[in-house]
Amino acid sequence: MRKLLIFAIVGFFAQLIDGALGMAYGLTSTSLLLAFGVAPAVASASIHMSEIATTAVSGISHYKFGNVDKKMVITLMIPGAISAFIGAAFLSSLPGHLIKPYISIFLMIMGIYVLSRFLFKWNPKQEKQKTSAWYLIPLGAIAGFFDSVGGGGWGPINTPALLSRKGAIPSKVIGTVDTSEFAVTTASTLGFIIFLGWEQFNYVWVAAFVIGGVIAAPIAAWLVRIIPAYLLGVVVGGFIILTNLNTVLDIFGASGNLKLVIYSILFIAWIVAIVRSFQRNSRLEKLHNVT
Repeated sequence: MRKLLIFAIVGFFAQLIDGALGMAYGLTSTSLLLAFGVAPAVASASIHMSEIATTAVSGISHYKFGNVDKKMVITLMIPGAISAFIGAAFLSSLPGHLIKPYISIFLMIMGIYVLSRFLFKWNPKQEKQKTSAWYLIPLGAIAGFFDSVGGGGWGPINTPALLSRKGAIPSKVIGTVDTSEFAVTTASTLGFIIFLGWEQFNYVWVAAFVIGGVIAAPIAAWLVRIIPAYLLGVVVGGFIILTNLNTVLDIFGASGNLKLVIYSILFIAWIVAIVRSFQRNSRLEKLHNVT
């Protein structure tokens, strides 16, 4: 019962962050399941099944608040859904104990990318730049595949890439990525059902994540307009790194004392990064106000 409560709470905050930032539900939730010893394919399958409900509610909420670019949604989700199905087939064929370390490494890399992207390169006030289908189609295909394989990746790949375009509107990008994810996670879940089988799903876990996520989705769609995205990016990036660090350290045979030292250093660095993000973005705001 305690584990289910933890899953529901994590599902709530993961969706709150995902809906406000356009990423992190899958990465955060999958990282938690891997930490509990769940096989990568089962973890990814369970999270994607829960995301069918959370992304549906999130997409509707973002649409109601005017955060969706309809044309971009279609261009992203079609290649994303196809590659997500392929990614589910690929992951389902691999032994869990062999693939888990690599998935944790992938999640850590994504966590580092998310943190650094929002700590050092976040600058939403730029001149507008058109995003063509030639850019969106391969982007969606890559993100969809890694979303299935890593249990998360649709938001961390798409959102920073789209926000890096000049003149990108954060609320539109986040709402569009979240809305298009419904088709991607549905295709991924279908792939896991076909290649893993229904019996591999833990429906109690799925229900716990769904309950937390569905409650948070409409709140996040509203908060996306007022919460600093750079702050959420640094917070969730650090969380993903710390959650997957133990598995990565085990690969190199790190002792308990060494793990404690590394965790302590990285935790302090994470706090410093959060403080620095405040300072950097305060300077940017002052600079924009002056100009």
